Order: sequence, then C-alpha cells, then structure tokens
Amino acid sequence: MFTGIVEEVGRVLAVRPEGGNVHFDIAARMTPELRVDQSVAHNGVCLTVVALAGDRYTVTAVQETLLRTNLGGLRPGDGVDLERSLRLGDRLDGHLVQGHVDAVTACLDVREEGGSWRFTFALPAAHRHLVVGKGSICLNGVSLTVAELHPDRFAVAVIPYTYHHTVFHALRPGDAVNVEFDVLGKYVERMMEGRRG
Repeated sequence: MFTGIVEEVGRVLAVRPEGGNVHFDIAARMTPELRVDQSVAHNGVCLTVVALAGDRYTVTAVQETLLRTNLGGLRPGDGVDLERSLRLGDRLDGHLVQGHVDAVTACLDVREEGGSWRFTFALPAAHRHLVVGKGSICLNGVSLTVAELHPDRFAVAVIPYTYHHTVFHALRPGDAVNVEFDVLGKYVERMMEGRRG
C-alpha cells in the first residue's frame, strides 16, 4: 500500500529484456535503505526489489505489467517516480494507493497558470464512472485531486513543489501516464454490481 507521495525521482540506468520480462536497473538516493523483496512504486506500479548494488537496484516487470502500464516505454536516462510502501503508523499525506494501475491514458495539454500547472488527460470511457470532481486520482504514482471533469477528459492542478520533484516536469502532450483510480470508488462499484446482479 502506498500514499501517492513521491519520495524521489530515480533514474533508469538500464532496461534488460529477458523472455517476456524486463529488468530495470534504477539509480536512487534511497537505495542504501532498500532490501531485496521490498515493494517500491515506480510511476505508480508496485514492483519488488530483486537485487542491490551500490546506489542502484533492480526490479523486474512481467509481460502483464508491461502491457498494462507505461513502464514498457522507459529507456535509459528516463526519470521514474519512486515511493516505498506505507508503514503502519505513518501519516497518510496523499490517499490510499495500491500500486495497481487501472489504465494508461494520454496527456492532452499542459498549461502554466501563474506559478502552478494544469495538466489535462483523456478519460477512458470504461472508467468514467470512477472519477469525481475534487476526488482523488493517482497519476504516475502521484496523488492528485481532480480539478476539472468532463465526459471525455479531466484535469489536475500541480503545485510547483510537485512539478519540480516528480516526473511531471518532463510530461508533454501525447505522453502516456499510469492511472490508478480511487480504491474506495472501485469497491463501491463492485458492491453495486453485486446488488444489481
């Protein structure tokens, strides 16, 4: 379980395919504090640390993960939002995030607004009912609030700190982002399906 509060932007050092899997070598300041078998969110995707070496560590993404997220597009030199899993007793500064991506969507527009930034994204038709105005949403591992909602798109407002300390500063129109919808909304949807069915 995560909170969507990014600890740092790591750097992809190597992308090594092996069969249907891909191993990612990541450089991060947090590496000395990691251990093998620990869960770390990468652009909002929960992956397990499988190896450690100095200031770098390795995680492996299986084919299912590569097909359902934007991780398959990562290349050496790319930044990646990192967050270690939540410890019981920690403050929940963002919202409950599972690290299980629901969809990948496209950034449609980036607009600077007097010191903050407004990012607009396509809203996948299959998930429109899971997004509410002023509700929580997780984009590339960042907990954000839906600032604007339309039938086919939504927007979030990003403060300068978040812009400069996540991969949002490198996000451009056309880029793919990982989306995890609010887990509470997904549970409500499932309960309602049970009552209807």
